[in-house]
This record gives sequence, C-alpha cells and structure tokens, in this order.
Amino acid sequence: MKKYLRLILFQLFFWLILFAAERTVFLLWYANSMTSEGIGFIDILLDYWHALKLDLATASYLLVIPFVLLTIRIYSGWRWTEKVTKYYVAFVVVLYALICMAEIGLYQEWNTKLSYKALVYLRHPSEVVNSMQTYRFVVLLMLWIVQSVFFIYLYNRFFTVNITERTKHIPILLRVAWTVLLPAFIFIGIRGGLREIPITVSQSYFSDHNILNIAAVNPGYNIAFNVVENAGMNTFGPFFRFSDEEAVQIVREIRQVPIDTTVLITNVRQPNIVFVLLESWPADVIESLGGVPGITPEFHKLETGGLLFTNFYATGNRSQQGNASIYAGLPAIPVTTLADHSEKYDALPSLVKVLNEQGYFTSFYFGGQLIYGNLKSFLMHNEFDRIVEGDDLDRQLPRGKLGVHDAFMLQKYAGDLRKMQEPFFSTVFTLSSHSPYDFPGDRPIDWIKTENKFINSVHYTDGCLGRFFEEMKASSVWDSTLFFIMSDHSHLSYKGYPLWSFEYHQIPLLVTGGALKKEYAGEQITRICTNNDIPATVLKQLDLPAGDFSWSRNMLNPYASEYAFFELNDGFGWKRPYGNLVKSVVNKWYYQKNAPVKKRSQLEKEGNAYVQVLLKEFLSY
Repeated sequence: MKKYLRLILFQLFFWLILFAAERTVFLLWYANSMTSEGIGFIDILLDYWHALKLDLATASYLLVIPFVLLTIRIYSGWRWTEKVTKYYVAFVVVLYALICMAEIGLYQEWNTKLSYKALVYLRHPSEVVNSMQTYRFVVLLMLWIVQSVFFIYLYNRFFTVNITERTKHIPILLRVAWTVLLPAFIFIGIRGGLREIPITVSQSYFSDHNILNIAAVNPGYNIAFNVVENAGMNTFGPFFRFSDEEAVQIVREIRQVPIDTTVLITNVRQPNIVFVLLESWPADVIESLGGVPGITPEFHKLETGGLLFTNFYATGNRSQQGNASIYAGLPAIPVTTLADHSEKYDALPSLVKVLNEQGYFTSFYFGGQLIYGNLKSFLMHNEFDRIVEGDDLDRQLPRGKLGVHDAFMLQKYAGDLRKMQEPFFSTVFTLSSHSPYDFPGDRPIDWIKTENKFINSVHYTDGCLGRFFEEMKASSVWDSTLFFIMSDHSHLSYKGYPLWSFEYHQIPLLVTGGALKKEYAGEQITRICTNNDIPATVLKQLDLPAGDFSWSRNMLNPYASEYAFFELNDGFGWKRPYGNLVKSVVNKWYYQKNAPVKKRSQLEKEGNAYVQVLLKEFLSY
C-alpha cells in the first residue's frame, strides 16, 4: 500500500515542480519588464510563496483521475491503469506547457492572463500567427516542445513507482482507508484548506505590480475556471431581443440628461470620502424605509444628521457585484460576475484610480478574507494605496469563522482614519451580518422569528456603527469628511420579500458627516437610483468629469432619468417612476408587473434593451 501512497505523493510533487518551472520561464521572459518596474529579487521569491496555495489546489484537481485509476487497480488488480496514468500525465504536461507558452505570448499584447476571450481568437489561427513576431512564435513553439518532452521524461524517469505487489494481499481495512481518507485530503486540497471560504484566484494576488500577480496565478486553474464561467455566458442569447442599433438607441434615450448639473451637498471643496459598506442589509431593517422600529436604532439616530435615499436599489445579490457597482459603476451582470473575469478589468473605469490621480490616499478595510468571490483581485486592480484584510490585523483581535467581529474592526478602522493622510477615500466593509452570525454578545431581538439570527446580527452591527460614529464625531477628520453608509446587496428578512422583487433589492443609503451641508441634515431624496450610480455622484460632488462611467448616473442631478435595474440569472427587474416589472427572459414569464397596462410594453421594451446593451458591452470588453 505504501507504493500507492508514494505514487500519489510523487505526482503531487511533480505537478508543483512543473508549475514552479513554468512560472520561472514566465518571469525570465519578462525579466526586463520587471527590472524597469523596480521589482526586486525578494518580490520575485514571494511570487512563488503566494502561488503555492493555488498550485496545491490545481495539483489536487489533477490528482483526482490518478486516484480513481489507482483505486480501480487496488480493487481489481488490473495493470492497464498504470499505462493510462502515464498517458494522462503526458497529456496534462503537453496541455499545461501550451497554456503557459500561450500566456507568455499573450501578456506582451494584453497585459493579462490567458482567458476564454483569447481562446476565441484561435478560431482564426493564421491571424494569431501573423500578428506575432516570427522569432517569438518560433521560440515559444520550441519551448513548448522541449518542455513537454523534458517533463514527460522527468516524470517517467523519477516520479513513477513500479507496483508489482498483488492487490489481493492488501487488507480490506487499508483499502477502505484509501477509499475514504484520500478523497478527503484531495478535497481539502481542492478547496484550499479548511477555512470558511474556499480558494479562488485572488489567493495569489499580493503585489502592486500586476506582472507578479499574473505570474502567481496558476495558468491552468485560471483558464479552466474562466472557460467554465464563459460557458455560462453562452446562455445570453435569450436576452437579445432587438437589433444592436435599436437597443442602443433605446438606452441612449433612457440615459439622456438635458442639463448636466448637480445639487452640491458638501461644504468642503475636496472632502474626505468614506464608504461604510454594510454586509447584506436590506431596506426593511431601517425604520424610515418601512422596517420595524428597534432593529437599527443607531442608524435611525444618524438619519437626523444625514441625507437618506429612500429609493435606492442593489443591482445584484452578491458582494462582488456590489463592489463592481460602487467602484466601476457597472450594473450586475446576469449569469456571471465581473470579479470572475479579470481579463475585463482594464476595460472598465475605476473610481479609485480617478481619486488617486486627484491626490487622494485610497484604502479598503475588511475583517475577513478578500479571496471570497475574487474580490481581492478586483480591488488590487483598482490600485488602492492600502488594502487591509483579516490576515493583516492583530491576531489578538476577537474573531469569528469569517474574521474580526465588526466592533473590533470598526474600532481599529476609526483609529486609522484619525491618522490617515488627507484627503482620503476609504472603505470599510463589515462582515458580522453574514452567516454564520457568530458575533459576540446577546441576541436581544426575540419578537421577530423569521431570519432571527440575521436580524440580531444586523442589530449588533448597528450598535458597532453607533460607537464608530461617536468616535468619528469627536475626531479632527469629521468636519472634512462625507460618509456614505450603504449596503452591498440585500438579504431575505422577516418580511419575506422574494428575490425577484424590487422590495427585496431595496437597500439603505445615508450620506452624513461634517462635510455635509447643514440644510441636508435629516432630509430625504426619493429619486429612484441604484448602487452603480455611486461613482458619478461622488465625482460630480468633487466637480470632476464622470463621462467614463457610462452606466452610472449622478443621483443629485434633478434632470437625470429615474430608473433601477437588477439582474436575475434568467431575467431582470426594471423600475421607472410609473411602475416596474420583473421578467424571466429564459422561461418567458413575469415574476411581477406593477404598472398601468398602457405602460407595460414600454417598461418591457426599455428593460430588454438595457440588459441587451449591458451584456453586449460586457462581452466586448
């Protein structure tokens, strides 16, 4: 039995050696680029360290088939499984080396990893060959062949184990242990350990130098998941109802703004801006938005000194969608998410980068793991000056399964804000209102039975919010800061609104701070708007152009059109002042129609056109 275990371990080490070798080829190929960026030797060594977890996950995936073949051998004694294993390893080596060489060739042109979008170009291989310098093509081709031959030889020479023992002599308990325990270890390797959040490509992001992040992300893992994600995008077809020209014209009319102006709500020319991003808060936990009193009393107190938006909606249902909306101004995409398509990041504008150029110090704080939903890769691409997550915080801070509890995270954050270089643009993202709701302290709300744990978690974070703002009001930065308190997306609560309703997607947005003009304290804005409208609104308050954020509206322009959109995997929601509808374009039926009969066809036409233009543009990135 030892030989079987040795063969699995040998394969694991072989794949890790192959991954490291291919990474070395990439780094050597672009050595001049790294030198010009001032990347030192220590940074390059760190690349291998930060790549290790994703490499282990990739190797674990590759061990599944050898494990199955060896299991067949253990129970049947069939020798042919050894030969099949060798063929399998040879095939993967050739394919992986090809992926790596293609990525080297691609990076110089696109500055990104090999993706599904690049594979589409292989439908016309002559164009790919003609667009690449001949010597580069020849060198990469030769490298592919040489590496394939070398690593196949290396495996057959040093990493195979000749198993001669007869399987019938293996005790049944050892066979059962093999069948039960080894899959468990492989599964742990695939998910990247036993931590609450499974591994994603964001695990390998660690540097301000994009080339190091590109090198650290395992090419095989990346392309496999990218292809799977894009396979889902083949279901976009039912969303396309008009000619491209007609859809664009309809959306142009919806977006039309007769006067480009804004209501200026700040009394500071260049205020600090802080986003307090609340995990999963729906509107119905807020008393002023129709919620039961007593769930969020601290938020209610803050309303007296803030400007509340009463018709604010999330365009998606996940945190990565919410972050894409507030930083890139992009509505949520049906079927897939921006965070799963790092090759598209460059095509989008970034609120963070704009404010970096204006001299703002930018930062993002989160008490948990940013590998969740590939958030880390997206945030790092936005070029925050500082990103702080759970692993960067003092290990003595009290934590739950997901990370540092909100009370301690917000206390740490308040201290950092008081010392932060001004002007600053900063975000703190809470986490205690995310399952498993293991926050410390009492659960005092017992009069609400539905989603009771969630409601109590919101109540806990609300208390933390109150203490945070008491500290902020006593600090020197209060008078020069605008705080945007908002949710990233909604959550099922005691009112039981279904996912496919606008009631479910409504979320809170409160703007407060010493930089808010006194006349807006305690006021409300009823205009329909969404979280992808945040970038344009912020930029217009700073008297900066927002034209690059084409999917974002200035919520404080009284002449801007009012509408809200949210995605469903099989359809969309569309809301206007005169009504709304939620439609499945796949199943061709309506979830909800709340509009005068004469207006329903117009609502459907606008909603269909909006989602079509959004998806077409996303595909083109």
